[in-house]
Amino acid sequence: MKFAHTSVLLAETIEQLHIRPDGIYVDGTLGGGGHAYEVCRRLSEKGRLIGIDQDADAIDAAAERLKEFADRVILVRSNYCNMRLELQKLKIDRVDGIVLDLGVSSYQLDAPERGFTYREDTPLDMRMDQRQAKTARDIVNGYTEQELYRVIRDYGEDKFSKNIARHIVAAREKKPIETTGELVEIIKGAIPARMRMNGGHPAKKTFQAIRIELNGELEVLKNSLDDMIDLLNPGGRICVITFHSLEDRIVKTIFKTNENPCTCPSNFPVCVCGNKPKGRLAVKKPIVPGEEELIANKRSKSSKLRVFERI
Repeated sequence: MKFAHTSVLLAETIEQLHIRPDGIYVDGTLGGGGHAYEVCRRLSEKGRLIGIDQDADAIDAAAERLKEFADRVILVRSNYCNMRLELQKLKIDRVDGIVLDLGVSSYQLDAPERGFTYREDTPLDMRMDQRQAKTARDIVNGYTEQELYRVIRDYGEDKFSKNIARHIVAAREKKPIETTGELVEIIKGAIPARMRMNGGHPAKKTFQAIRIELNGELEVLKNSLDDMIDLLNPGGRICVITFHSLEDRIVKTIFKTNENPCTCPSNFPVCVCGNKPKGRLAVKKPIVPGEEELIANKRSKSSKLRVFERI
């Protein structure tokens, strides 16, 4: 299956990056190379784009898509949490812009063999990096009921999380849960029939939760953003596209803290903590897709773009 992914908020992201033709840019979630392609189009021969992705299929697809810019592109198979280390290997200390398009790609969702989908019956996998040993099957069959409840409650924000965890544990006592189809049926059985009629596919939130847990998505984001802001040159920007409230909350909080890091009590007349702002929010409110994009790409529905500029 061909790696295909429609880049969300593409024009808005490119506009917000304020691309300098001779600058150095990093796409930390390369995917099919949609954002990277538009960055490369605006670079001179001196400009550089470093594309990072942990998915081998994404790296291969992006290499093909970006081949006309081969002289200014470096592709790295890694997780964006290793960005500083990967840049050091390339003798790069600072960059002019960073893009993160979080979540799962259309290809990963649509390729049954990757085990992300709840629409087909396929082995439970959900690894973004297939070099990783642990899969979704290990979580579903190995976590305690309490651990499953925590994951589904915190990362899926599903009000039936306790019942879903209980049903998973009861089902696996008879036999291990091997496929996405088996898991979907168990989840359906844990949600009252009248509630399954509303709010999209009943397994969507649980699948999201297991995927986030397996790939450590929120921890990676939380532990990487400060470091990425430090990598920016003055005037450089980081653009982050999120797809659910948990990611967006992390980005919003870290950006605000870097804009106003003072920890002094509000009644202090002057700042004594010594924490200095690293930059500013380039847009006060998140940028969301327009009506045209929402019609053309239904997966853009929950996306939000936040932008931070280094000083």
